[in-house]
Amino acid sequence: MTITAYPLTWPSQFPRAKHREDGRFKTALPNAIKNVQASLRGFASDSGKQLKGLTISSNVTLGSDAPSDPGVAVWFEWDDMQVCIPVDRYRSVASNLQAIHHILEARRVELRHGTLALVRATFTGFKALPAPPGTNWWDVLGVARDSTADAIQAAHRRLASQHHPDKGGTAAQMAAINKARDEALRK
Repeated sequence: MTITAYPLTWPSQFPRAKHREDGRFKTALPNAIKNVQASLRGFASDSGKQLKGLTISSNVTLGSDAPSDPGVAVWFEWDDMQVCIPVDRYRSVASNLQAIHHILEARRVELRHGTLALVRATFTGFKALPAPPGTNWWDVLGVARDSTADAIQAAHRRLASQHHPDKGGTAAQMAAINKARDEALRK
């Protein structure tokens, strides 16, 4: 999966909200972004583990901070783990970001009152996992079911470059990606 700041990159293992509500947060978008960034810096400092590869992914564009899809996914690497915290419960991007800020602050509380192992365990729920075995080929490749052969091949190349064993992936990940491509091209 290629993670982009725009458009929104949503993790496949998290369902999207069917209904959204108004948030009670009174934070504007620039401040919500600053809050998330400050929480991430504080979390890295508290844990003593480097945090890298931060991407705040949303449908916000220059001139439009209120897209029809207000979901936000914060992606980063921490303690050799790819983590994604996605929230689309609220009607505004700012509220969803502020919720992520509070989720991160809760992890900081766990660090202060628990252990690093406890935080690792809670982050496994946010871990950006590859598609589980048996998932449909279009889910594995991250393409639409009616994708063209060219789109399928492009998705396969992209995923192979990310998950090949020579690039830090596993043989099982590559086998799943290859199997998905083969199934897709037989359609």
